[in-house]
Amino acid sequence: MAAAAGATGVLIADSNQMQSQLLVSALRRRPEFRVIACPMNFEAIESALAANRIHVAIMNANDASKEPHHMTLVRRLHLTHPEVAKILLLESSDREAVVNAFRSGARGLFCFAEAPFRLLCKCIQSVRQGQVWANAEQLRYLLEVVTQVPSLRVVNVNGKKLLTPREEQVVALVADGLSNRQVARELRLSEHTVKKYLFRIFDKLGISSRVELVLYALSHGEHRAAEWVAAGASPALG
Repeated sequence: MAAAAGATGVLIADSNQMQSQLLVSALRRRPEFRVIACPMNFEAIESALAANRIHVAIMNANDASKEPHHMTLVRRLHLTHPEVAKILLLESSDREAVVNAFRSGARGLFCFAEAPFRLLCKCIQSVRQGQVWANAEQLRYLLEVVTQVPSLRVVNVNGKKLLTPREEQVVALVADGLSNRQVARELRLSEHTVKKYLFRIFDKLGISSRVELVLYALSHGEHRAAEWVAAGASPALG
């Protein structure tokens, strides 16, 4: 069936040739889509995007655990072509895969084991309109991430913590992007006190700047619920 004027340009990027052919064949029966396919590699996708007007890219991330570079490819494509909405095909709603997919720039996630083909068509139309496509479980994972902040627990060779609970709070808020003034307001401290905490933290960790602190927190930290850094924390904190 011929694509209608103004049809949505859809690119199928999949290294599984049989699956790609089946998906292309099914979508081409819908006149609202104009569909092409290419292998799941950056050069092939770049070539396809250069030669065709593509609005939505459907990328097979089913084997992301075996092929971790696939998620890197999605991230790279998002940086070079942010105007193209990305839909990732997943085998299941695994928490880590879901979070990594959206962090990499996906606008929609779809699993054929959990939803019928007709919903993929709706998914394509939705992400082209700028909407996000995710089920309730996937949204819950994203909300959990949003309501968490990085924290930092550092111990010495004897297993003793180097940072006090209050210093950990300061690290969490700084790593979350807050300024000294915002940290002070959040923890109900003076800005001068926050600066003193930061100098102590720098000294304990052997670093010298906020940038180093943020990078250290991201590489060494865990995550806790945002309520952990709520204002009005116990004055007993160090």
